[in-house]
Amino acid sequence: MTTDLSHYWMPFTANRQFKTKPRLINSAKGMHYLSSDGRSILDGTAGLWCVNAGHAHPKITEAIIAQAGTLDFAPPFQMSHSKAFEAASSLAAMAPAGLNRVFFCNSGSEAVDTALKMALAYHKLRGEPLRSRLIGRERGYHGVGFGGIAVGGIAGNRKYFGPTLAGVDHLRHPLNIERNAFSHGMPQHGAEIADEFEQRLLALHDPSTVAALIVEPVQGSTGVIIPPQGYLQKLRAVCDKYGILLIFDEVITGFGRLGTAFAADYFGVVPDIICCAKGLTNAAVPMGAVIASQQIHDSFMQAAPENGIEFYHGYTYSGHPLACAAAIATLDVYREEAMFERAARMSPVFEKAAHGLRGLPFVKDVRNLGLVCGIELESIPGKPAARAYEVFERCFWEQGVLIRTTGDIIALSPPLIIDEAQIQQLFDAIATVLKTLK
Repeated sequence: MTTDLSHYWMPFTANRQFKTKPRLINSAKGMHYLSSDGRSILDGTAGLWCVNAGHAHPKITEAIIAQAGTLDFAPPFQMSHSKAFEAASSLAAMAPAGLNRVFFCNSGSEAVDTALKMALAYHKLRGEPLRSRLIGRERGYHGVGFGGIAVGGIAGNRKYFGPTLAGVDHLRHPLNIERNAFSHGMPQHGAEIADEFEQRLLALHDPSTVAALIVEPVQGSTGVIIPPQGYLQKLRAVCDKYGILLIFDEVITGFGRLGTAFAADYFGVVPDIICCAKGLTNAAVPMGAVIASQQIHDSFMQAAPENGIEFYHGYTYSGHPLACAAAIATLDVYREEAMFERAARMSPVFEKAAHGLRGLPFVKDVRNLGLVCGIELESIPGKPAARAYEVFERCFWEQGVLIRTTGDIIALSPPLIIDEAQIQQLFDAIATVLKTLK
């Protein structure tokens, strides 16, 4: 049976190009996809940074099936179900100390917009209504809601939609290939870029008008930008100094990507709010969450009148029963199978293989941390992104390996269950293609 490709308008895809030679997946298990033409494809991207426990994990699958036959939906406004509270407790137990209040949504984009609204309302409730400005970062990706694209720093996500939110500014990103090319782990140079937050942006806008700074601890979607040593600590110190909330967008870095539950744990920097999604349910059911400090939560509780709604925000599918069942099972799997510890053990192997690409044709930089790396290629003059896209296509069709590209950067983020042989297969496939590029 031939699949009709005409009706589905695909997201973030060159639709016309895709439909001339579609890459279709029929099934998945563990580290591999099975393509529609019957080939096994090694997943080098954990789906889309999200299938951390590997595909079709039986415990997660069984939990979803059982829940679907028991309670398919419960209204989340003025009602709930026990699984929502169980999922929140499990997530809070995994979060950094002090972050213990969980607001569920359905995606990373919704988590970001929720966190931004939470930050703005928090300051108003505390009697600081002038704190309405939000600070993001250049090349930051915070989803596709109007709040997320406002604080995000990707031009292509913003240019077609006109003004989004007023009162937003952006900090310079810390990528500096000239000084830090081929860094193993966190770069040595660039922490001083964090000083611009205080010296430039807060000097321009006045700290008393700034509600929150939102950053990805590791910028993923724009090519794996690793924070320099001491950089995030400086941002935390400035936020503390001026009473600004620090939001970590951990949609990608959460749940083991760096070998710890959250990047906040890895870097030793605790934000006021964490946004998460993706690996929260191993991507088996859509779900996002905002994890806030008890202080933020209690400010809402204390300011609202008795029996009044404290936070006028939510979604029909907040805390959906199937998503909660998937989250509970997923977090159990991470703990019981010590997946974060496994990722930490495999990280040096991954790093060595990644930097083994240095010196191959067109490789401009390799940067890595945990089980994530970015391989930046020299662009073809006048054809930005074309070289990396060719590597992507040839890896899929010729090598049986799935990679991800953003511009002329290859981004890798395999499931945490990857083994040494699969790491070698992944990077050997890329090397084979690179060696034959023209």
